[in-house]
Amino acid sequence: MHPVISIQGLTKTYADGFEALKAVDLGINQGEIFGLLGPNGAGKTTLINIVCGIVNPTEGSVLVNGHDIIAEFRKTRAVIGLVPQELPTDTFESVSNTLRFSRGLFGLGPDETKVEEVLNALSLWDKRNTPIMSLSGGMKRRVLIAKALVHEPDILFLDEPTAGVDVELRQDMWDVVKSLREKGVTVILTTHYIEEAEKLADRIGVINHGEIIIVEEKAKLMRDLGRKQLSLHLADALDEIPSTLQRFALDLAEGHRELVYTYDTRGEHTGITDLINALRDAGIRFNDLQTSQSSLEEIFVDLVKRQQ
Repeated sequence: MHPVISIQGLTKTYADGFEALKAVDLGINQGEIFGLLGPNGAGKTTLINIVCGIVNPTEGSVLVNGHDIIAEFRKTRAVIGLVPQELPTDTFESVSNTLRFSRGLFGLGPDETKVEEVLNALSLWDKRNTPIMSLSGGMKRRVLIAKALVHEPDILFLDEPTAGVDVELRQDMWDVVKSLREKGVTVILTTHYIEEAEKLADRIGVINHGEIIIVEEKAKLMRDLGRKQLSLHLADALDEIPSTLQRFALDLAEGHRELVYTYDTRGEHTGITDLINALRDAGIRFNDLQTSQSSLEEIFVDLVKRQQ
């Protein structure tokens, strides 16, 4: 499968000498939801802006559908939709007219059916005749998303699309993104709400200090880098962990009434059966047990910390 976006050796150095991107190589497949994660200043927005033709790269190449983003700018930009982090929306123009104008920018004729479809998908139909400047912040964010969708792009960049918006919009966005994937649209999502990426993304890429540090399928990433924990709620508190249990590297928690055992799900044996037997031999009783697994956010934090 050829990637719909192919990035090779991409660097960006600004006039003040700051190196925002360092030889980035990345391929994004058609029809996938790709979660691009990174701390503030990691290079996420710079990377997106280069692919979208807003910022010029210093070195390297980017192909979109096999077309070079610089030599064939019009062809590549026509298939891309972008929802930026911030964009002035304080205009007197109505919501629906703004969407009609956006279609015209891409050389597309009027299509009231498409405009209505996008407005309904983002719960904007009732606001279609409202001047944008009079909308709330959350509604303005919805308009930005609608503007990016109305020319029916094959590739959609969502740069922090739900930052500072209500739960209802976030849920609307998730529904829209899922429906786009079903239609074959490629979605690249950056977000500080990492649970969004965990919920939506097929693959995850992590960028830090301008470098891609990992790209992996979400399920494999969580399986390989995540941890599982078994929590045992004790019948009686322990002053300390007996020496016969030291080999299990247990932690005491919750006022010494809980034992926490961290294990690797990739191992041939989890050691849980051995632990239960050792607890019985030590005369330690427990009333309940539960398991938990690392979230994508915990994995992300660990990856970033390793680079500091």
